Amino acid sequence: MSPAVSPAVSPATSRAMSSRTPSLVIFDVNETLSDMGPVRAGFAHVGLPEHEAATWFASLLRDGFALTVTGVNPSFAELARESLTGMLEGRVGGDPQDAVAQVLAVLDALGVHPDVPDGLRALHTQGLRLVTLSNGATSVAESLLERAGASAHVERLLSVADAPAWKPDRRAYAHALAECGVSDAADALLVAVHPWDVDGAHRAGLRTAWINRGGARYPSYFSAPDLEATPLPHLAELLGGDRGV
Repeated sequence: MSPAVSPAVSPATSRAMSSRTPSLVIFDVNETLSDMGPVRAGFAHVGLPEHEAATWFASLLRDGFALTVTGVNPSFAELARESLTGMLEGRVGGDPQDAVAQVLAVLDALGVHPDVPDGLRALHTQGLRLVTLSNGATSVAESLLERAGASAHVERLLSVADAPAWKPDRRAYAHALAECGVSDAADALLVAVHPWDVDGAHRAGLRTAWINRGGARYPSYFSAPDLEATPLPHLAELLGGDRGV
């Protein structure tokens, strides 16, 4: 488990967080909760370099964002399959669709990061409402949390498939707030490993927490998170302190 990282907040932001604890915590799913490491092994298994797994996933998100900007709300699963097919055709032996199916099977069977069960449990114990909001399907989040034995801690599983647009469009976050009956965006905290997700939630009025799993520097061109933590139990400690726990 990675060591805890102190919150990356200014004193003014820290005081703002302490004065008003969120009632709803919204978790991103892909890479924030799920460990994508096995996908690299899946790429190697079909004969591609492991590092291309990250390239594929980044291009999948890029294309989803591009379609969102044009007013389309694409299917994550369809984009994943089509983009992976284009990457594998002509580069793997046999039927490329077999290779695609193998990689996607790995993606569908991912586990959570080791810190996730304890982190979700700690946050739930504090009386916080926990939900997920993914650009992928709710069925993926459901299976992921069930395998981790953590589904009981999460109140609802939400997907942008039921919203007007993908994250980081503000309408995606508004959809989550409406579904959870939260009228003031400042009563919700978006938790994500992706700076683009943190930035989108901030612009939609939510408070934000960045889970810095890789020890990277947060990009200055995105809105800074209110909190920074690794691992998830550290986030629970930060919010627990705000609640006087």
